[in-house]
Amino acid sequence: MATKRFVYSFIILLVACTCLMGIVTPASAETLNYKIYTYVTKAESAPVGDVGEHYLAFTTRRAFLVFENGEIATQRSVITSEEIKGNRTSLQYTTITFSDGSTIILRFQNTVTATPSGAPASAIMIPQIIKGTGRFEGIKGTGSTKVKYFPVEEGEGGPKGYGEGTLTFTLPSK
Repeated sequence: MATKRFVYSFIILLVACTCLMGIVTPASAETLNYKIYTYVTKAESAPVGDVGEHYLAFTTRRAFLVFENGEIATQRSVITSEEIKGNRTSLQYTTITFSDGSTIILRFQNTVTATPSGAPASAIMIPQIIKGTGRFEGIKGTGSTKVKYFPVEEGEGGPKGYGEGTLTFTLPSK
C-alpha cells in the first residue's frame, strides 16, 4: 500500500514539475543594432623608446548611439592602447547610458589599422557585455562594432569616428 502511494505521489510530483517547466520560458537572444558617432575627450601618450613610432596611450572617448529601434544613448569609454607605426591594439571599457538611466557596460578588445601616413583609418571592436543596470540588470552577451575614422583636425585630441554595431544578449527571465 505504501509503495502504491509513493508511486502515485511521484507521478503527481512529476506532472506538477513538468507543468511548471512549461510555464518558465528560457531567455531568448535579443539584438540591438546601432550607429555610432564617437570623439576623443582626452588623450595622453608616451613613447616607449625601443623602436620608432612605438607609444602607449590613455584615451577617453564619448559617443552618441542611435539604435535601430529608435532609442538614443550616450557612451563613455576609457581606453588603454599600444601603438606601433599607427597600428594599435587596445583594451576599452565602455558604459552605454540610455534615456531611462539604464546602462550596459562592455569590455572591448580592439584593433585599429592605420593609413600609410600613420593616421587611424578604421577599427574592429569585439565587446563582451560585463554588466547591466536598470532594465538591463543581469544582461549577458557579446557584439561587434566597426568604426571608420576621420582625419584629425587642428585642436582635436584624436580622430572622430562613425560606425555601426550590434549587441546580441540575453536577459534573465522575470
